[in-house]
Amino acid sequence: MTRADLPGGNRFRYGSWRGGPDPLAPPYDVRAAVDSVGAEVLAGGSLRDALRALLRGGPDGRAGLDDLLARARRMRREAMRRGNLDGAVTRAQALLDQALAAERDELRGRDDDAARFAEAVLDNLPGSTARAVEELDGYEWASDEARQAYQQILDGLRRDVLEQRFAGMRDALRSSAADPAARQQLGEMMHDLNDLLARHGRGEDTTDAFAEFMRRHGEFFPEQPGSTDELVDVLARRAAAGERLMRSLSDSQRAELAQLMESALGPDLAREMSALDSNLRGLRPDLAWDRRERVRGEQPLDYGQATGALAELAELDDLLDQLGQEHPGATLDEVDVEAVRRNLGRDAADDVRRLRDLERELRRQGWVTRDAEGLTLSPKALRRLGGTALRRVFADLGSGKRGEHDLRAAGAAGEVTGASRPWEYGDEQPLDVVRTVARAVRRGGGGVPVALAVEDFEVVETERRASAAVALCVDLSYSMISEGRWGPMKQTALALSHLVATRFPQDALQIIGFGREAATLSREELAAVEPDMVQGTNLQHALRLAGRHLRRHAGSEPVVLVVTDGEPTAHLDPDDGEAVFNWPPLRETIEATVVEVDALTRYGATMNLFMLGEDPGLRRFVDAVAKRSGGRVFTPSTEDLGQYVVADYLRVRRGRRR
Repeated sequence: MTRADLPGGNRFRYGSWRGGPDPLAPPYDVRAAVDSVGAEVLAGGSLRDALRALLRGGPDGRAGLDDLLARARRMRREAMRRGNLDGAVTRAQALLDQALAAERDELRGRDDDAARFAEAVLDNLPGSTARAVEELDGYEWASDEARQAYQQILDGLRRDVLEQRFAGMRDALRSSAADPAARQQLGEMMHDLNDLLARHGRGEDTTDAFAEFMRRHGEFFPEQPGSTDELVDVLARRAAAGERLMRSLSDSQRAELAQLMESALGPDLAREMSALDSNLRGLRPDLAWDRRERVRGEQPLDYGQATGALAELAELDDLLDQLGQEHPGATLDEVDVEAVRRNLGRDAADDVRRLRDLERELRRQGWVTRDAEGLTLSPKALRRLGGTALRRVFADLGSGKRGEHDLRAAGAAGEVTGASRPWEYGDEQPLDVVRTVARAVRRGGGGVPVALAVEDFEVVETERRASAAVALCVDLSYSMISEGRWGPMKQTALALSHLVATRFPQDALQIIGFGREAATLSREELAAVEPDMVQGTNLQHALRLAGRHLRRHAGSEPVVLVVTDGEPTAHLDPDDGEAVFNWPPLRETIEATVVEVDALTRYGATMNLFMLGEDPGLRRFVDAVAKRSGGRVFTPSTEDLGQYVVADYLRVRRGRRR
């Protein structure tokens, strides 16, 4: 839209957008995303893997989860090289050495007994930095420089610890060492906080208590949590980072730092801090309190820097888990977009939002549904997938070359006879437009416009087609995928399922998959089915299930279609019903399979076999079965399998029972 310099006020001219990508266009083509998943499934890929790959690779050439995961892993490697975690201990050691050196210099210049006694005290200090700091509590320093260095050990560590736990304490800590009122305020806040968390841990309603706590101590919490749970989350993550720091140090370093912290905080504050850690750990046991990290680098990190690095590592680990989407039922709604922005940048957060919008849009438009295992294609998407499969394997099906009529043009599952009859209430047959208008013209005398009356309507007469009960038995054994036949098999079954559902709804199709055992498969299960890595080709069980399906539809033309690439190697034991496998095939397996073939033959079923591969044993078996049952054997290539099966279904469904 552009502003036009025309008289008469504000006028605008409209035209095509030429400023780059359409800003109002949806972020992704949802149908294209569904089709990309379908293409993967029809090629033999796993349905869930295909849906995961859509989000991991990113549609339309945009960043996906894999790109974000790579960035998060890179950031984690950089955090692991941030520096040495023992910086708080080494810094205390350096300051203590500085204080002792300055004090000894001062004492050497004094000639009195007090100076000699002080030197003796310094000479007999423990080798442990923490114990030496503790013993120097109350020591009368002769050197101002030494006193300041010693005080830096306590003040600096106390400041680092409390600022790491409570982001709003910076100003309060500057005066707490010299101001008893500030130290008292800090102690009251810690006491009230532990009381609030203890009540929350007991399951009490802390809504009012939390509001009162924030009214009194809200300046310590610039994050402004809105509830006790939010307060717990903020504090627990920081406390867990502090605990991981302690776990990541050596035993001696851990003992040194713990004792230094107790000296820096003082007994009362140290006791409150210990109670706080206990409360937070009980409320958030899911955090990685006991994990050890091997952060390495040349730069020594003080307490705040070290815990900051460990908190960043923990957040990156959470992001890696969220972006990995590995656990059952994972969803992009679980990804903390704000954490992505903090660690990976704004563009990464935008990518997550776009992927999440795509996932939500797929659900909103009904293309995918969610179950306990995660996303899966909906019936709507499976219909689209089946239509794609049908177009691929039998592109000229709808051209009319095979003499079939689209049921949507033929009425209620019938063949057009060429005759018509007056319309009656409840008729579902299509209107005969020519005869309807002709009757109206004859009744009205040929005037224009032609006025139609109810008695003018005629419908096309149809006669019901013979229905068929079809059992499609597909081999799901490991050899089907190892030989590249899995995709064509699945494409064929989906195509036939779609054909029956849309063109021949009066037919009853049952898809039966067989490996070591056989099972019936819905269209949803067929799309999601994955290869069974257990050896065995149990055609006997599949034919038994086929017979049950045919008998449930006794008035329909019985048809059995078998797609396999191996001779039977498994059968059900007649005593316990367990599958028995053996290679080479047992005589009992062949005999049990033939029993089912004979039962279907006596029932009058047409049995045709589609043999994939050139296995001599399979060739002998299928030839014998075809001869015994009066069926046919086809040897299509994997590329032609779909056309062979669908075309054969169309041929045999016109038959009549023997």
